[in-house]
Parts: sequence; C-alpha cells; structure tokens
Amino acid sequence: MRIGAHVDATDPLHEAALRKADAVQFFLTDPQKDWKAPQPREDAALLRASEVDIYIHAPYVINLATTNNRIRIPSRKLLTSHAEAAAAVGAKGLVVHGGHVNAGDDLAVGFDNWRKAFVQAAETGGHRTPVFIENTAGGDNACARRFDNLARLWDAVGDYGVGFCLDTCHAHAGGEDLLDVVDRVKAITGRIDLIHANGSKGDFNSGQDRHDNLGSGTIDPELVVEVIRAAGAPVIVETPGGVDGQAADIAYLRDRLGR
Repeated sequence: MRIGAHVDATDPLHEAALRKADAVQFFLTDPQKDWKAPQPREDAALLRASEVDIYIHAPYVINLATTNNRIRIPSRKLLTSHAEAAAAVGAKGLVVHGGHVNAGDDLAVGFDNWRKAFVQAAETGGHRTPVFIENTAGGDNACARRFDNLARLWDAVGDYGVGFCLDTCHAHAGGEDLLDVVDRVKAITGRIDLIHANGSKGDFNSGQDRHDNLGSGTIDPELVVEVIRAAGAPVIVETPGGVDGQAADIAYLRDRLGR
C-alpha cells in the first residue's frame, strides 16, 4: 500500500522525500482559474523514472456536467490536455471532481453530459491517463456528493473504464457514513482506485469542503484507517500543516496499517 501527499508542483520529488512519501499528487496548472493546457515539465523524465508514484489532480474549474456550453466544452478539452500532460510525467491517475449542474437544471442532463465526454474521448482513443472521478462534499446539484447520484453517474460512465477516488472528508461532510462507505462505493463502482485520506473541519453532512489533519477535526482517525484497510487502495493525504502536518499524517497511517 502506497501512502503519500498532495504537494507543491515545483519539485514534487523533493517534497516526497521531505515527507517520506511513497506517492505524490499535484496540480499541473493553477486549479482555480487556469483554462490553459499544461506546459511540458523539465522534470518529466525524472518523474517517470522515479519510484515515487505520481498522481495529477485536474483543475477545479473543470465541470463536465454543466449545461453551460462555455464551461462544459472547454472542460472536455482541458481534461484531455491534462490527461496527456499527466501521461508525460508517468502519472497513474488523473483525479477530477464529479461536477454539478446549475440550480433548476435536471441532474439527468449532467449525467448524460458526463457520458458524452467519455464517448467523445473514446472516439479519439480515450484519455491517455486513467481518469478517477472524485466524490465531492457540497452542493444540492452535485453529481457525486450523494451516493444515489453517484450510482446514476456510474450508470452513465461505468462502461468507459473510469476509476474512482474516495475522499473521506468529502464523504463525511457530504452526509455519507464512513463506517460502511467502502462496501457501498464498491457496490456502485466496483472499484476504488485512490483514497484521499483527510480529516474534516466541517461536521457530518455540513457540505463543507474543509480538510483537517487526521488527529484533529470531526472524523475519528481510526475510521479513516479502516476505510483505507477495507479499500486496499493507494493513499494521498491532502491535509494542512505543510511538511510537518502531512508527514505526521503519513506516519500515523503507516503505524496503524503496519506498513
């Protein structure tokens, strides 16, 4: 079982060494506002050759579900460009949020928009890096907050080889109990490809996407350990506190999991 952290993109391998991490996740562009395709990285060969597992997180601006053409169509292009750039650094997966529709829109249209995105990609050979859809914490119009909606999303995209990333903070804040979350997710998706092992500053069902360290917040850290143990998937902590905070979380998980 590989355990790592979300780190700054400047020198991911150095960040991994500081945290004694087996894996790193990072952004290739500004996640909040950049609609441009990622530029080639000078360290691409080093990343590909490293024993550290690489994961890329897609920008938050991507929303493949929306009915807004000015967002949905560029989102498809941006996801494709990030999948290509992620392949260039040897990434094992590209994590993207489940997206949402606008208030008043039919969620069924959002699920079908997801399907169309994968159909379009399949027509040109598919995404060059496996895409992992991540559950989200908030929003009444979200495609992957509530697991009943996640099931509808998987009905739309499950035949296209898409993976799943389970975020413990998002599940807790989104109103999904962690006690049996792995069984319920696998009953829907058949797989969990990556765990985002995060504590939560927000309460259960608060809808607040506010990560905390594993020894703090509103989630019993032993529950997070049990989720990881049950899933048997690689782990990324996206917790605060920089090197010290994340290194402590990684060490805690290794100790509890006997890794």
